[in-house]
Amino acid sequence: MSIKTENLIFTLQTKHSTYQMKVSEHGHLLHLYYGPSVEDEDLSYLIPHVIRSHESNPDEAGEDRVYSLCAYPQEFSSNDAGDYRIPSIELVNGDGSYSFVGKYKSHTRYKGKYALNTLPTLFADGDEDAETLEIVLEDPVTHVSVKLLYGVFAEKDIITRAAILCNGSDHPIRLQRFLSASLDFMTSDFDLIEFFGHHYYERRTDRRPLSRGIDEIGSFRGASGHFHNPFAILCDKKTDEETGNAYGFCLMYSGNFVFGAEVDGYAQTRVAMGIHPKQFEFRLNRGECFEAPEVVLCHSSEGLSTLSHRFHRIFRENACRSEFVKASRPVLINSWEPFRFTFNTETLLKTAEESKKLGADLFVLDDGWFGQRNDEKAGLGDWVANEEKIPGGIRALSERIHALGMKFGLWFEPEMVNENSDLYRTHPDWCLQVPGRAPSRSRHQLCLDLSRPEVCDHLIQAVNKVLDEGGIDYVKWDYNRYVCDVYSVGHPADRQGEIYHRYILGLYRILNGIVKTHPHILFEGCSGGGGRFDGAMLTYFPQIWCSDNTDAPSRLVIQHGTSFAYPISSMGAHVSVCPNKKTKRTVPFKTRALTAMHGTFGYELDPAKMTEAEKAECATYTELYRKHQNLIFSGDYYRLSSPHDDSLFTAWAFVSQDKNTALVCAVLQEISIMDENCYVKVCGLEEKGMYRIAETDQILSGAALKNVGILLPHTTPQYSSFLFQLEKV
Repeated sequence: MSIKTENLIFTLQTKHSTYQMKVSEHGHLLHLYYGPSVEDEDLSYLIPHVIRSHESNPDEAGEDRVYSLCAYPQEFSSNDAGDYRIPSIELVNGDGSYSFVGKYKSHTRYKGKYALNTLPTLFADGDEDAETLEIVLEDPVTHVSVKLLYGVFAEKDIITRAAILCNGSDHPIRLQRFLSASLDFMTSDFDLIEFFGHHYYERRTDRRPLSRGIDEIGSFRGASGHFHNPFAILCDKKTDEETGNAYGFCLMYSGNFVFGAEVDGYAQTRVAMGIHPKQFEFRLNRGECFEAPEVVLCHSSEGLSTLSHRFHRIFRENACRSEFVKASRPVLINSWEPFRFTFNTETLLKTAEESKKLGADLFVLDDGWFGQRNDEKAGLGDWVANEEKIPGGIRALSERIHALGMKFGLWFEPEMVNENSDLYRTHPDWCLQVPGRAPSRSRHQLCLDLSRPEVCDHLIQAVNKVLDEGGIDYVKWDYNRYVCDVYSVGHPADRQGEIYHRYILGLYRILNGIVKTHPHILFEGCSGGGGRFDGAMLTYFPQIWCSDNTDAPSRLVIQHGTSFAYPISSMGAHVSVCPNKKTKRTVPFKTRALTAMHGTFGYELDPAKMTEAEKAECATYTELYRKHQNLIFSGDYYRLSSPHDDSLFTAWAFVSQDKNTALVCAVLQEISIMDENCYVKVCGLEEKGMYRIAETDQILSGAALKNVGILLPHTTPQYSSFLFQLEKV
């Protein structure tokens, strides 16, 4: 049994963890524990019963000065009621007050996994895969209620949280903050690991100790963003890849978000996550409700690798229903490198035909195929083929690509528009733009107002027409600027605080209307690279372009950080030209290929500029990737060394679930003048098992591979790479 509810003590059990709450004698829902598994015990003794001087005590506590909401750990914190830590909620009641104190009202437990009406969530594979607990808290004065939702995937060691607020009062309320999850720990000796960056360098890792006060990360760009990812880890100071406690928090939301960790004066820690409250205000009339996005929680007492394995499994198996999640993925080549905006049907066909020599089986026509799109200043929003470039339209081109024995894909950026476009000239009010102010542009683009149903309906119809008529096998869904000038003429002045969130709701509506109605098309998400790489997007896209930076040493850093939460099968990774167009760095082809095998694999190359020998080398690595794709996608992934450390090399491994097969890769980052010995220590194997290394014909035990490692060859150039294929004998 995964959920127990005796005596208003709520215990959520997974295979290796326990999460416990309790309704106090005064009706507050207290958070007692989250950590390694504890069976059938009341853990309320963990709360110290001491007087905290100068802290407020609720009236119902009478003379009991021990009972204080500012000192007690809460499951959903109140507002304006004596708790001065990060609040779960801020609202303005009908009488102008800001108070909310949620008291326990009821609970419900049922088999299966809850779902939200407006937001994507993880799903259960049948009622036996998960169980749900709903706890309702209600303010006894205003009758505003909050339903806390808990989904328990017991076998997968995952707990999800979401929340729904309903206005049961007689007056409208203004919701100004409503976070999805809050947890209080009675200690504070944690490190915070977050994933920061910018365009071209996403999801680098930063690990730092929590300090007194609030550590906060987030995005206020209208997207989850390049700069901070909606995923964070709290862990013990000594936690490493293989040992120690770690807690992961992943928000299933693609817009503005906030994650905060506050250490109070008593060395207690509150963690809270949800929609960013800046420029957020949602008005709710009587009977109306608001859904907060889901947070995916995971605990590991066996270090960061196990934490990642559990996130990888849940995202592979319970996020996206696409048929491509478990299917073999095509190896693609993209038209952007060879042509940019300048091409015609014959040049595209010649490139597609030459791409077959690289082993590619999917040709993708990128930007420039529609409207008057001859540069980035015009045509965006006009999703009709430019027949001057492509006579007969997309269908005619698609048929000729298919006749070559290749699949065919298209690039779209549905959420954006150029002012020099038929769409903008017809509907200039369909953009986000503050009245009386000149708009801010990025890449000569404006953002369409997805908070308006008519805009969403137009995009669904326009894109679906191309997909339905064009014979499309793959779509790259791009998003190349952030949202600003956030004002919608489709909503009244007192509703403008809702636009950021309504934009995201509109985006999900569009994705439901396009992606989920075309199950046989492989959709890949993109946002100027990895600017919207989040759990919610993975419910629609089985893969997301990891970064516009394709330089292999840079990608080692980017893909390393991405791997802490997101599975390898979700990372779009390609081999590109050298010197790299962004970094100007030259890296051996093998290193570029092995780095791209650390993902979905494809090419950003111009076959016309390649020799036959280079094409043959591509074909060799394409074949190698196809041989190991199942292991790469479904095996356990191990970060064997970090590109952030002082190690001379970066290494990683894929180990099959049965531990019979492994693929070990290493890239030499630095050349040591001391000519040091470099040993790659391989985790995840059976220590008593014996493994043959194909490249050296050595047979070593799993214990030797873990504790001693594989010796890398000496005197090799910087950025050399090594591949070791291991089989159990």
